[in-house]
Amino acid sequence: MPVMDIKSSVCRGGRISHHVTRIMDLPWVIMIEILSRLPIKPIFRCRAVCKIWYSLLTSDPLFFNMHQTRSLNFPNILLLDGQCNPLLLELKAEYDYYVHRCNRTVQVTPKFHFHPRSAILVGSCNGFICLVGGLTHIENHSIYINNPLLGEYFKLELPKWEISVTQVAYGFCFSEVSGEYKVLRLVDRKVHDDTRASELEIYTLGVYEKWRNMGEIPCPVWYDFGKANVNGSLHWMDSEKTDSIYSFDVETEKIKYLPAPPGLETPSSNLRLAELGNCLCLTDNIHIWNVNINIWCMKEYGIAESWTKNSILVESIPRGMVNYSFEPIFIWKDGEILFQSRSKLAWYNPEIKTFRVVNVDGDVIASTKYTPSFYSLKTVMGDDFQVTNVYSKTEIV
Repeated sequence: MPVMDIKSSVCRGGRISHHVTRIMDLPWVIMIEILSRLPIKPIFRCRAVCKIWYSLLTSDPLFFNMHQTRSLNFPNILLLDGQCNPLLLELKAEYDYYVHRCNRTVQVTPKFHFHPRSAILVGSCNGFICLVGGLTHIENHSIYINNPLLGEYFKLELPKWEISVTQVAYGFCFSEVSGEYKVLRLVDRKVHDDTRASELEIYTLGVYEKWRNMGEIPCPVWYDFGKANVNGSLHWMDSEKTDSIYSFDVETEKIKYLPAPPGLETPSSNLRLAELGNCLCLTDNIHIWNVNINIWCMKEYGIAESWTKNSILVESIPRGMVNYSFEPIFIWKDGEILFQSRSKLAWYNPEIKTFRVVNVDGDVIASTKYTPSFYSLKTVMGDDFQVTNVYSKTEIV
């Protein structure tokens, strides 16, 4: 049993009497309330305290809901380092990320042992992440759905590779209506010597064992397909037309066209779509010396006139980060935006128009906003699919 005690003092007739309450004597809901406020590392330590806490922290739906609800206010950043190992950087309101020479990350699992810098972080939904290992223009690559907190993963079986396939791209999404998780596979084929065609395939986790081919779609494949998840849809740029943005409705599985910012002249290869503060945003991905970084935000979804443009002056970019790409990851308190630039992270404050570098262990090859979840991947996949767990169950005495 935990030996943690809670002391309280009561004044009676000028005398102070002390009362000691064992934490195990607290009502179950209050104990869950306390534990759900802990950071990730202390929660893992608490799981090894006793059988009661192990059961609570691994199987109690109320704890899962409370912890995930609080995590929405202070989400984590999930990183892949140079060896493709997953790491978590926990965001805390009172923490100053700039005064520390190196912010400590939390090592999560599993280690997939991909070749260095060969993994693609496709996306994150409700604590589950989608990873691709290997190059997507060749046959020998693999795709996984993973809960990095619990060490669980499921390897998707890919369709047979065809000689006509020149490139594939992946997206990961969740339907708020049906509660289904879907992996999208956009396939680029060479039909004739000078003709290409794109097809869409969908894998619904825990529902279908095979990919569903949705047929040809009128939008060329692009490698950052599906990075921006806004308004229940995944979005991507046309690889050939600057004025074309496409959206995939996760529930209806229909593809629609969205208007790009009017007068946009930047080549699509230099642009990236992102979600910032629940808004669809478009940024200059490739930064050129003496050119500002531009961010367009669609304030009202689907309304062309709602696009607004903001610029980050080149003079504010930290030394050593000029001439590199800037990809927005997350918008937080006071409108600060977290950017990844090559292997570095930096917060940008739009009010004082300055960047501040966030130092973490090692190089960063990929990053995404991440909401930690203790829900098992088995709750999504069901009993008919094999979910692998890198942790062996420990006997708690």
